[in-house]
Amino acid sequence: MNTLLPQGFSIRLSDRTRVCDGGASLVGGARGGVVYLGPEARGRIGADGLLVVADDTDAALAAALLDGGYADPDFSPSRPSDDLSTAVGGSVTLVVPVYGRAEGLARLLRALPSALAVIVVDDASPDPRAIAALARAHGARLVRLERNAGPAAARNAGLALAGTALVAFCDSDVVPEPGWLATLARHFADPGLAVVAPRVLGPPRRGVESVIERYEQARSSLDLGDRPGPVRPGTPVAYLPAACLLARRGALGGGFDESMRCGEDVDLIWRLVAAGWRVRYDPAAAVRHDHRTRPWEWLRRKAFYGTSAGPLAARHGDAVAPLALTAWSGAFTVALLAQRRWSLPLAALIWGAATVRVAGRLHRSGRPLLSAAALTVQGAVAGPWQVASAMTRHHWPLALLAAAHSRRARRALLVSAVVEALVDRRRTRADLDPVRYLVARRLDDVAYGAGLWWGVLHQISSPRTGPGRARWPAVQALLPALRRSGPSARRERVAGSGHRFGPVPSRRVARG
Repeated sequence: MNTLLPQGFSIRLSDRTRVCDGGASLVGGARGGVVYLGPEARGRIGADGLLVVADDTDAALAAALLDGGYADPDFSPSRPSDDLSTAVGGSVTLVVPVYGRAEGLARLLRALPSALAVIVVDDASPDPRAIAALARAHGARLVRLERNAGPAAARNAGLALAGTALVAFCDSDVVPEPGWLATLARHFADPGLAVVAPRVLGPPRRGVESVIERYEQARSSLDLGDRPGPVRPGTPVAYLPAACLLARRGALGGGFDESMRCGEDVDLIWRLVAAGWRVRYDPAAAVRHDHRTRPWEWLRRKAFYGTSAGPLAARHGDAVAPLALTAWSGAFTVALLAQRRWSLPLAALIWGAATVRVAGRLHRSGRPLLSAAALTVQGAVAGPWQVASAMTRHHWPLALLAAAHSRRARRALLVSAVVEALVDRRRTRADLDPVRYLVARRLDDVAYGAGLWWGVLHQISSPRTGPGRARWPAVQALLPALRRSGPSARRERVAGSGHRFGPVPSRRVARG
């Protein structure tokens, strides 16, 4: 696999990255770390944060910064059109898995570029004639499965028939925005890229909307936010939903795991990352997705998403852990949770000791203590925040049991439930008053957590064996992961050594 970035490929430092020490070090990135630039690399990044690859040294530096989330690809500011003959050479096939939803399929097919080759895979719909008529009317190739095998199998059936270099996947309840495909396709100038995905927004706003509709507009499990970045476990964008993806055909191999009815998209992305491929999220491209807004259907869908955590943990270990802490950030958080007179002084002492320890490792920095403080503050915020989120979402059954027997546990749970919702409402800019947002947020958490526990218990009790059928590793979906606090093993020949000192919690894990 040739992953060397070509000449002319441009990157720009992200807004997560601070340039320090006169350009000799970069602080931040997707995981909260430090990269030191070696003598060969210094000065190659412009004052505006732009780097245009001109030689192998530039290519190695650009790749290191992309992989660490310190930079993003930089493209022309003009938005590409969907003229595939010029944008991507017409080398894309779109696969649409469908089960019923003829109306949604019709809407999707009408929104597609006329030059795009389309394969509609009917996953044994109850009324196949409507699906067949739509495929025929829009010039799409139709494949019908004899039995309902799930979205993974339907996508794989289309993937097997695609003869183009790139394959797109769109669910039948998705409507792409203009320019989406060419915006995504330009990422494949990077030969090490396997998959890129757009932002998944809700449907256009209408006059009168229910509480759930307004909540989903702001807090959909499929909407990964407005900031681009690399996709891998432990970063702000930890996964991609398969509602819409564009992929390099040669990277996918056999495609999705057909034994998974949920979480198959997360599993595919994490397997690609583990194999050394790059995966990216680009919100400059967008699609619209129909939310489930009837209360019972909405809660069932949230619980359904939760059921994927156990099978994913059986396959990928603690990548799906509900929280990731270093030793010091874990001790800092426990000290605060104790709610004793000595809690704040002890937490301050732990943070101070961690800052001094990290500063000792930043000996190449011009201001090691300041850089260390910036990093450890992230860990000090991330630890309690992750625990608060886990208490109300992943571990709410245990939190309720503890609250029934402990005043301190009740206080911690109440503060977590209220503060997390209020901060999240402000972050998402939801069009809901604080009380209704809090109620919707907590119902979302209860449903997801119930599905998570059911999925883990089902995985443990399942008698089946084989790939992905391990039982007890599924428990890792409920356990915290302890991350290393210190220099990473990876060293970049050009960029110097990268260090990561505190976890930055992913926005969601397993559609969480």
